[in-house]
Amino acid sequence: MSTFYFIAFLSIFFSLLVIFAKNPVHSVLYLILTFFTFTIHYVLLNAQFLAVVNFIVYMGAIMVLFLFVMMLLNLNKDAEPGKHYLVKLAGVIAGGCLLVTLVGTLKLTAKSDPVILQNANLGLVKNLGKVLFNEFLLPFEISSVLLLSAMVGAVLLAKKEQRATV
Repeated sequence: MSTFYFIAFLSIFFSLLVIFAKNPVHSVLYLILTFFTFTIHYVLLNAQFLAVVNFIVYMGAIMVLFLFVMMLLNLNKDAEPGKHYLVKLAGVIAGGCLLVTLVGTLKLTAKSDPVILQNANLGLVKNLGKVLFNEFLLPFEISSVLLLSAMVGAVLLAKKEQRATV
């Protein structure tokens, strides 16, 4: 149980660093660390599939893409226009609403009992595969054919026409 609280503290700490970092590249790096702590939470909750998807998709693809975009952009404070006071006021109101929601949620969770996992095999990939390839086999195969046809169409659209030489 102490591991959960330590990882929860790290999640909150890194997410606060994302918000308060002055450098946008550092902010993206802290966001990657925040997603890594989420992956650890998924492993602690016995949801290995979600952990792997979070690790590969969010940390491996999206955050690296954000990092490259941030590095390619030339972010100068001199070129950035000043914010209007209405935008700042809207931000303060939205932050206050978030604070009220968080306080209300903490009051509700302080009274509740902890959730105990009844089935130890709940988040395993083996169970997902059984459901996916038994009950949802036809929609799964139709979506795979749809994605394959979209990929072939994208290749054909991107391919340049070759001129016939006489």
